Amino acid sequence: MMQIYLDHASTTPLNNQVKKYLLDILDLYGNPSSPHSAGEKPRQILTDAKHSVAEFIHAASSELYFTPSGSASNTLAVKGLTSENPQENRYQVFYSPTSHKSMQKACESCLSHTPLEVTPSGEIDLLRLDAILSQNASLKPLVCIEAANSEIGTVNNIAEIGSVVRKHKGTFLVDATGYIPFFKIDMGLWGKYVDILTFSGHKLHALKGVGVLWKRRDIILKPLIYGGQQDGIVSGTENVLGTASLGKAVETYDYSSVSPTQRNYVYDYIIRHIPHSYLAGAPIESGSRLPHNLYVCFQGVEGESLMILLDMHGIQVSTGSACNSTDLSPSPVLTAIGMKQEDIHSCIRLTFSGQETKEELDYVCETLKQCVTCLRDMCRQDVS
Repeated sequence: MMQIYLDHASTTPLNNQVKKYLLDILDLYGNPSSPHSAGEKPRQILTDAKHSVAEFIHAASSELYFTPSGSASNTLAVKGLTSENPQENRYQVFYSPTSHKSMQKACESCLSHTPLEVTPSGEIDLLRLDAILSQNASLKPLVCIEAANSEIGTVNNIAEIGSVVRKHKGTFLVDATGYIPFFKIDMGLWGKYVDILTFSGHKLHALKGVGVLWKRRDIILKPLIYGGQQDGIVSGTENVLGTASLGKAVETYDYSSVSPTQRNYVYDYIIRHIPHSYLAGAPIESGSRLPHNLYVCFQGVEGESLMILLDMHGIQVSTGSACNSTDLSPSPVLTAIGMKQEDIHSCIRLTFSGQETKEELDYVCETLKQCVTCLRDMCRQDVS
């Protein structure tokens, strides 16, 4: 039985260069904040990693901060800007209803918060965004969205959204965790629109437990954890290995390998051979979908059951974001795009590395058809 991992949107494996680098520095136990010689090399590792990540997104290293995760970056960005004191609060928070839970929950905890509207494919509705910002002019708008949705694969147009936010003199926070593994980011360009950018390292073949927050120099953030490291904005003894792994991962990151070929191969098979199935999110042929993402509804099938059955055949997929894997309530993303209630629990997500062989893809296609057919037959037997 083959073992095929198709959940790269949840996390990615370490690449070989990162593994070798980590083994070389495992014995460097010194605290990078210590002024003595034991802290010198770890401190230099952090500096080198910061330069590598800054170069990766074409930003200045002084604008970067390392956090414990992408979720931590989102929370720090939202809560670091807003205040729980009504006298001090300057922001009306607007957020994407399809954004990551860390961003949604942080926004919903703010004094003034409003969900935005999305199109049926999951993109921010620009006309409605412009209208709602015009209607709420008493406080400065803070607009929080995801550059790409990791669940249904829809990509937002950052320049167009950012232009609307700038028109209303707002602050623009972008979560790029799902976007950056597939599209290069140039903050020299995005910096015209974006005030804060966040992303996570383990989606880029680095270790889990390291996130990135980029901010414009004029953006002031209150810390969530007090101390002295990283200008007092992200305190706590630095995660040297995690940060080092991200610095090394982006040094060798290869965007030329990003391709929709494997995804399209499986999608074409599903459309031809598995009836009563349809794609959620932006169309395959559009430029508004992540190239590795395939999010499909198999009507009449329980998504959780299909995921488990596929896993028994050596194929790892998901039903959506790993952060929601223990939550059986309807996906907020699928609810926001208006999917039929009876279909919301009939979906699975396949996210490809781009390195799968034809033999592996054929196995996935045939196994997927067998599993869907089996589950549908079981449902019919239960009804009869």
